[in-house]
This record gives sequence, structure tokens and C-alpha cells, in this order.
Amino acid sequence: MMCAGLIDAHKADVLLLEKNEKLGKKLFITGKGRGNLTNIADVRTMLECISSNPKFMYSALYSFDSAATMDYFEALGLKLKTERGGRVFPLSDHAYEITDCLSRRLKQNKVNVCLKSGVKKILTDNGRVSGVLSADGREIQADCVIVATGGLSYPSTGSTGDGFSFARELGLKVTDTCPSLVPLNADKTICTPLAGVSLKNIGVSITDRKGKKLFEDFGELLFTHNGLSGPVILTASSRLPKNTDISGLTLHLDLKKALSFEQLDERLIREFKENPNKQFKNSVGSLFVHKMEEMMVALSGISPEKPCNSISREERQGFARIIKNVEISLKGRGSYDEAVITKGGVDVRQVDPKTMEAKEIKGLYFIGEVLDVDALTGGFNLQIAWSTAAAAARAVSGS
Repeated sequence: MMCAGLIDAHKADVLLLEKNEKLGKKLFITGKGRGNLTNIADVRTMLECISSNPKFMYSALYSFDSAATMDYFEALGLKLKTERGGRVFPLSDHAYEITDCLSRRLKQNKVNVCLKSGVKKILTDNGRVSGVLSADGREIQADCVIVATGGLSYPSTGSTGDGFSFARELGLKVTDTCPSLVPLNADKTICTPLAGVSLKNIGVSITDRKGKKLFEDFGELLFTHNGLSGPVILTASSRLPKNTDISGLTLHLDLKKALSFEQLDERLIREFKENPNKQFKNSVGSLFVHKMEEMMVALSGISPEKPCNSISREERQGFARIIKNVEISLKGRGSYDEAVITKGGVDVRQVDPKTMEAKEIKGLYFIGEVLDVDALTGGFNLQIAWSTAAAAARAVSGS
């Protein structure tokens, strides 16, 4: 929609083929329905937030950055606001307003929109695009074809990997894919009893079977029936290489990230001194949210009924070490149905980063999530979509 609206109508007749019954179906769920349009981060910061192939995005982002995106939508009448972390939303908190703006622009630009119009394959002739074969068997001629089919995440919105199939049929390489910005499945014996518990400012690290650290960060996480979710977990899923076998990795939680081991030990000493005759199981309420108390007492190895004044130095410090390092076995990534984005896609080495045109097939362009480019949550992935769309539109328009 962005690309079709930006193409110079004086230089090209534009046909938008949409297999869904309406436009912008995936936009409706961005930002939990509020429409996280972009992020005000400068280009340098934005590139740091791209997990796969950030260098490929250098030219596109500098040519059409978040400021340009905001200007574009504001010119179409969309009022915006900026929230925590630089996230930009419609002032109304309704994602459908983004779709409405893009739809108005399509009408202004005299774009011919065909809904419920799937495509079977892209047609070529002597190394150049000649059109597409529609799902109903029609051959539609075109000098340029721009593929903006998304990846595999949230397939109910139409992202079922069509663009990957088109690319493979034309001999282009598609890198391995996996769900990204997705919850992680983990040991249910720990996670399921804590489902619904949200923790803030928690240290998170992930190690492999040999103890090598693969990821480390801190932030907010959420326990689910199947494992873990929340911002820091989604970030972890994005930063872990897509060929990493999640099953067998260990996630480590530092429940008191703000305290050093020594500071935590001092706090435990104070807690136990203030409640000398209390049973251990009744003395940890100030340390953890209610639903975690029983689990932490069990992990400590200290008898729940033991009076605080009988807890040894070794037991106390062992408890502190567990608080700083709760180990949870990971079982795998969540599914594409839960994934915000797809990691992997059309190999960017086959695509011109300035124009998004396939190097070996003239007139064929790939934009957005279909490319092997993905980023962290916070508006960065939609900015990739806008920037690559603008690059292709400029190239098609000859500007």
C-alpha cells in the first residue's frame, strides 16, 4: 500500500493485487491493535536494532527514515504521538487509521486495487519480468512486479510464504526461516504454575549446553502456560541465531538484577534478623510476588518450616545464589501464529539495496518482511517496510 501510493502516477499505471478480502489486514494487529507505526530513533540506532542484515538497510533508511514516515502520514491527516521507548502511534490508538490513510492515498494516486486476487506465479521472459499469473488463471502483463507478501508470521492475515515460493520458482535463494519476536517454550513445571505473573527489571541470559552465553539483557517478562513471553523474551528470540536449536538451551533469571550478590546477602541477613522466629516459608514475602514464594522456597533446598534464626550462612548464601540465577530449561520457539515477524527470507545478496530490485531479474522487486531482514519490537519492523517500499517506488518511478 505504501509503495503503490508513492509511485509516480504520471510514469506508471499501478495495479495492487490483494488476496485478502480487505487491505492492510496485518496492520490492524500491529502494536496490539494500536498501530506501532515507527520509532523516533535515529538511523544509526535503528540499524543497531535490526537483527538480520542491518547493512542492507543502510541506504533505504537514510533515504526514507522515521521522520520521513511521520511526515508522510501526518500529511495524509494522521495525528501521531510518541510513547516510551520512542514508539510512535496514532493519537487515537487505533491501527485502522493507518490503513485508512494508505487507502486514501491509493485513491489519490489512482491505483487500481483488486481484492480477493491471489497470484500463482511471477512470469518472466529472458531474465525480465513480464507479469503475473493470477489465482484464477489470468495472465496479467506488467513491466515491473513488486512482491510485498510478508513472511510466515500470523498466517491468518495472509502471510503464508507466497513470496518465498515466487522467489524459489525463479531460482532465487530464500534463507532458512523461523518465528521471531515470539514467546519461548520452557519447562512447564516452573512456568505453568506461574502463568500470568509479570516481572520487571529482571536480568535474563541464555546459555548453550557448554555454558556459552548466547544472549544477555534485562527488562520485563511474563510467565505463560507454555513458557515465557514479554519484551525481554521477544528480544531474546530475535537476537538468537535462527539456526540455533532452542531445545536444550538454559535460560537464567536474575530476580534481583539491581542488587549485587553481596547486597542481596545483606538484605537476607536483615530479613532473617527482623523475623528470627518466623518459619522460612513465611519470611520471603517481601522478596517475591506472591505466586513465586512457594517455588523459590522449594528451589532453595531449605526446610520450609525452619526458623529464620536457624538458617546457616551456607544456606542463606545458597539461597541468594539461586535468586540471582533461577535456571529454566528451554524447549523451543513459539509458533508462527504467535510470532510478530519472520526471521529469514529472500537472500538480500540477490537484491539491490538502493532499489530493492532483484539483481538477476529486471523489473522484480522485493519489499518488507519477505526479505531476510528483521528487527526488534518497537516500530522498527514497520519502518523497514516503509523504507523498502519507498526505495522500490523511487526506482519504478525513475526518480
